[in-house]
Amino acid sequence: MPSIADTMSGHRFASMAGAVLLSALALAACGESAQDKAKAEICTARDEISKQVTKLQGLTISSNTGQEVKGSVEAIGDQLKKIKNAESDLEPERKEKVTAATKSFETQLKAVASGFAASLASGTPEAALKAAAPQLKSALSSLANAYSQALSPVNCS
Repeated sequence: MPSIADTMSGHRFASMAGAVLLSALALAACGESAQDKAKAEICTARDEISKQVTKLQGLTISSNTGQEVKGSVEAIGDQLKKIKNAESDLEPERKEKVTAATKSFETQLKAVASGFAASLASGTPEAALKAAAPQLKSALSSLANAYSQALSPVNCS
C-alpha cells in the first residue's frame, strides 16, 4: 500500500504535469508566427494610410489646410515606418512585393510633401494655399493614385 508521502508526491506530479500541458496548449493556441504578425501590422498600417489619403483628397482649402496636410503626411510617414519594420519578418516573395510598393509610394509622398512645402514658401500661408490649390489638388490626386497602384494591391486576406 502506498504511503501518504507517495500519494502526495504523485498528486503534485500530476498537478504540475497538468499545469505544464495547459500552459503549452495555451501558448500554442495564441502563438502567432512572426510572418502572421508582420502581415497584420502591414495591413493595419496600409489601412491607416488609406484613411489618411482619403482625408487628404477631401480637404478644402482653408486656413487649417497646412496643418491638416502636415498631420496626414506625418501619420502616413509613421505608418510607412511600421511597414518597413515589419517587412523583415515576411517570406521573401511577399517581402519583395511589399518593399517595392512601399518605396514607390514613399517616393510619391516625398514629392507631394516637398511640393506642398514649396507652395507655402511665398506670401501668407492662406494666400499661398489658394494660389497653389490646383497644384495641391493635383498632387493629392497623384498620391491617391500612387496608393492605388502601390499599396492597395498588397494582399491582406
